[in-house]
Order: sequence, then C-alpha cells, then structure tokens
Amino acid sequence: MLRAPYASSLIPTHGRFHPEQECSMRTPYARDRDRIIHSAAFRRLEYKTQVFINHEGDHYRTRLTHSLEVGQLARAMCRSLHLDEDVGEAVALAHDLGHPPFGHAGEDGLKHMMQCYDGFDHNAQAIHILTHLEQRYASFDGLNLTWEVLEGVAKHNGPLHSPYPAVMTHYDKQHSLELSTYASLEAQIAALADDIAYHNHDIEDGVRAGFFSLDDLRFIPMFAQVLDEVDSTYGVVEVQRRVHEVTRRMMFVMVRDVIDAVQQAVARDNPQSAYDIRHADHATARFSAPMQETQSTLKKFLMEHMYMHYRVNRMSSKAKRIVGELFTAFHKEPQCLPTEWRRKAELCDDVARARVVCDFIAGMTDRFALQEHHKLFGLWEKT
Repeated sequence: MLRAPYASSLIPTHGRFHPEQECSMRTPYARDRDRIIHSAAFRRLEYKTQVFINHEGDHYRTRLTHSLEVGQLARAMCRSLHLDEDVGEAVALAHDLGHPPFGHAGEDGLKHMMQCYDGFDHNAQAIHILTHLEQRYASFDGLNLTWEVLEGVAKHNGPLHSPYPAVMTHYDKQHSLELSTYASLEAQIAALADDIAYHNHDIEDGVRAGFFSLDDLRFIPMFAQVLDEVDSTYGVVEVQRRVHEVTRRMMFVMVRDVIDAVQQAVARDNPQSAYDIRHADHATARFSAPMQETQSTLKKFLMEHMYMHYRVNRMSSKAKRIVGELFTAFHKEPQCLPTEWRRKAELCDDVARARVVCDFIAGMTDRFALQEHHKLFGLWEKT
C-alpha cells in the first residue's frame, strides 16, 4: 500500500516504555488499538455521556459511540492521505478515556475540587490511565502503548505549554512525549475527526431533544445548501431520516475539506518525515478558512441552543454537586472507599490522597457515580 513519507513509521521511532517482542500478525499500532479496545476504561465509556446524563435516554450519544465514530472518521481520512490508519484510529479511540462521569460538567466539578491540589485535565488523565491505572498485564502497569499513540493522545488539543498537568509531567519525565511539539499527522487528523463527529452528532441529539430544528441552522450557508439538497431530493420525510441525511452529508463535506486542506499543506511545506510534521511551526492538518468559520459558527449555535439550555444546565448543576460531594466525602473519609482504593489513600499525604480519590471518581460511569452518591447521601433503604 502506498505510504506517505511523513506517515508514522511502521517501526516505532521511540518504541514502548517497557520493551516487548512485537506481534507477528499485527503492526505495533494495530496492537495498540486492540489493547485500547480491550481495556476496562474503554468499556466504561458505554455509560459515560457527553451532554445528556446516562439515564436521559438510550438514543443519545455516549463516550463509547462517539469514540467509535471518531475512530471511523480518522481511519477513513488517514487512508485517503496514505497515512498509518492504525495510529489515527488508536488515538481516536483513546482520546476520551480520561473523561470523568457526566461529561463536561463532571470535568468542571473535578477541576474545581482538585484546584487546591495538583489539578485535573482529561487529556492528562487519559495518559495516566494508559500508562498506570489500567492493570491488565502481569509485566507492567498500563497498556504499554507505543510512543506515537501516547504522544497523539497527550497532544489531542495541540502542543502543550509549561506548566504541564501533574500526571502528564510524571510520565513525561520517564518517557518524554516531546509535549511542546505538534503531534503526528495521524493524531492531528484524529483531533479534527473529533470535531466533525461531535458537532454533527450534537446536532442529531439536539434535534432529538427538541432544543432546535434543522431549519434553525439555515443561517449557516453550508447547512442551508445541504438542507436544500436533501429536501429537493427526498421531499417531506420523517424528522430523524432528514436529520441523519443532513448530518451524513455534512460529515462528508467536512471530511473532504480536511483532506483537501492537508493535501494543499503538504504540497506547500513538502515534509519528508514524521519529524518534519512534528517540528513545523504550525499544524499541518486543519480545516480550510471557510470551513473553520462554519465550525466556529456552529459551535456558538450549539452553545447557545444546547449546551446552555436550562435542561442541560440543571443536569450540569446536579452533576457538579454529585462529583463535589463524592470527592469531599472520600477525601475526608478514605475508609469509605472500596478496599483497594482505601489502601492506596490511607498510605498517602493529603495531596496524594486527593489524586487517588480523583482517579477513583474519574473512572466512574454516570450510573455508578449516581449509585455511589445514593449510598453515601441517600436515605436509609426500608427493609
């Protein structure tokens, strides 16, 4: 298969932290992807939601379905650009592992509780999970992924600037991820796939929830054009068929835009290796200027009509309180933690105990967090 010179090398340039004999049937990056899929943290994404709390309905996106959608988009774009599909897919599948329960509200709650300690960042938490918290293998903690995949997860939002999150710094001192440079082109593609997926599935979920209609988006020229194409082709169809047809076509337009923009960038910059991509003074993968404007306008619309809707605000307020109350209870009374977590917490100073409690809560699903909160703060059950 044709492979671009700036694609991630099939022989990892930085290898794994713990040396291993590689698999004869899979590339190192395909092995990484499989390890991510089989991890406990990945399975828990099924019951972690982004905007709507798990019990709000079975048809809203979860972190798991979102990650699978991002993985599919990243793989397709990497294939079109002759990059390493397995790197793009692995980074995409792992990018949300560090998110706590209750979506962004849960993250805001943990950030608030950890601000007096060593902080909380979901990208850093994903690295913490992948390098330490997952405990499946007899020879090492974490999943022992390749440097390239870990780097892509760490730099999901671009190069990092000092001071780095504490758990990221801890790993980086042992196995530098070159945090101040750009990630591989595959990882940059995965980040854009994330934007494409969540904008379009949030449109679907927002229409399903009754927050807005597709026609409310007609003020965005690109959406108006796609809506007109769908309506002229199919006439009057059910709302869900119409919204799916529109978002399906919009994703295609956005994917095509990224591919075209990357092809123009590499033609202009002429990178000859993955090193050139990482050490450029700008991101190689990006939307075109018109598409970036569309993305920004759409994000503003979703913020006003969905993310700040009073129903979502009520869920977010409750979620922040639940996370805060769980953190306070477990930090003050670590004896209430499950046995294995209690052992860790009771041997720590105040800051380290906060990290243990943070790790425990960050790993919870929405429903487990609700159950734990009920056990600690609910009324006594009648017998």
